[in-house]
Amino acid sequence: MNAHEIDYEIFGEEMQFVEIELDPQETVVAEAGSFMMMEDGIKMETIFGDGSRQSGGIFGKLMNAGKRMLTGEGLFMTTYTNYGHGKKKVSFASPYPGKIVPIDLQEYNGKFICQKDAFLCAAKGVAVGIEFNRKLGTGLFGGEGFIMQKLEGDGMSFIHAGGTLHKKVLQPGEVLKVDTGCIVGFEQTVNYDIEFVGGIKNTLFGGEGVFFATLRGPGTVYVQSLPFSRLADRIIAHAPSAGGSSQGEGSILGGLGRLMDGD
Repeated sequence: MNAHEIDYEIFGEEMQFVEIELDPQETVVAEAGSFMMMEDGIKMETIFGDGSRQSGGIFGKLMNAGKRMLTGEGLFMTTYTNYGHGKKKVSFASPYPGKIVPIDLQEYNGKFICQKDAFLCAAKGVAVGIEFNRKLGTGLFGGEGFIMQKLEGDGMSFIHAGGTLHKKVLQPGEVLKVDTGCIVGFEQTVNYDIEFVGGIKNTLFGGEGVFFATLRGPGTVYVQSLPFSRLADRIIAHAPSAGGSSQGEGSILGGLGRLMDGD
């Protein structure tokens, strides 16, 4: 099915949200937890999967939704449909500091591949599935980035990047080596694989992981400076221990204060 044609506007700098304008009977599909606000006349409904395959029967819908579990997403998604008169607006917010990237699938020949947790929302008719790399090394050692999501169709989609966003257009044969968590997404013409960092010191003491992703052009690649996993690890590492208080990094006592406090 052809995706619904939606208009949109992105607001904010570091904590962005996207406002989508729906004509009567138009629908947008979003991940659970991304909703921010909507105008009266829009109806919210929870569905299996992304709603792009309504004619496959209950088994087909279950299979489609079940595949989402492999990417760590839930079985259900939420649709927002304008049942009112005139144009109505609904907004979706970024889950953490970064940028919202609008992806027009028509510009990428109907398919775009992104990180498993990057998808935010899309026009109804866009299929959200999983993209497996057929190479064994990628499947075994890809870490947080080896299972990717694929967005297919001819409509607008919106993905989220953490921190600063960088867009790079690779020429044919050009290779970019990236931390697997720093990949936001890339078009289907880009070849994706996993490469061993190499060197015993790099492996044991580098602190950057044993593998990184290699992206070979041609095609467009989006890279983020702050993957959520990296942000979460830093927060956990600096969180005070249970029952104690934390001497902040700016404390005069610094490490001595944490030692005296029992941390």
